[in-house]
Amino acid sequence: MSVEAKTRRVSVTQVAARKSGEKLVCLTAYTAPVARLLDEAVDLLLVGDSLAMVIYGQDSTLGVSLDTMIAHGAAVVRATRHALIVVDLPFGSYQASPADAFHAAARVLRETGCGAVKLEGGEEMAETAHFLVRRGIPVMGHTGLMPQAVNALGGYRSRGHAAEERDRIMRDSIAIAEAGAFSLVVEGVAESLARDITAKIAIPTIGIGGSPACDGQILVTDDMLGVFGDFTPKFVRRYRELAGEIGAAAREYADDVRAGRFPAPEHTYTRSPR
Repeated sequence: MSVEAKTRRVSVTQVAARKSGEKLVCLTAYTAPVARLLDEAVDLLLVGDSLAMVIYGQDSTLGVSLDTMIAHGAAVVRATRHALIVVDLPFGSYQASPADAFHAAARVLRETGCGAVKLEGGEEMAETAHFLVRRGIPVMGHTGLMPQAVNALGGYRSRGHAAEERDRIMRDSIAIAEAGAFSLVVEGVAESLARDITAKIAIPTIGIGGSPACDGQILVTDDMLGVFGDFTPKFVRRYRELAGEIGAAAREYADDVRAGRFPAPEHTYTRSPR
């Protein structure tokens, strides 16, 4: 197999074809070094607007700009060779009209080199999703708990337990799938609802606080690694506890500097004999 074949990126059509097949493995990435480490292990890396909280320490995803998403998206694309890269459209960049959404999405694809964009919303965003897809922009949808709508929804609680809300989320998911999205993130909903959505729609579902029946799973990488410790959602499994290790390394470094143990002779440049 040629090097080119080995490093060919996962495509949106390959992701769409994984419906009811091998589970899709997805994580977030915001920086080049982390993206490079994750690239070979996953099918898809999402440059999520969660970087507002994880990278910039903001209280929600609402404060991140299109320019910021593009800068991080371009860094992730440059650092990777295998995973499909999807970039979130940030709050305010696509809700006003399909035309606004197209201009924002076109900038993201053109300036980052990513493979697709993600937008939040259901029936009210179906026209916009369809508008983008018909113009050659691959769209990943996002229903259920939608962080960009957290103020309107009343906080970060799980959704779809009451019948009316359950029906609305199901309608939203169907609408986005029928609008032409190639996949759908289903976040923070009752497990049975995520299972039913997965069975009902023809595109892959990617769960985050959804169901093991979803066609794939995604986590915020910093949550998964135990680095982001402001809060831990119920659906997060910490595969490592790196916050403690990073803190311990910093303390060891500080001790060595204060004691004069670092830098040692092997860490300094000496004049070579002539």
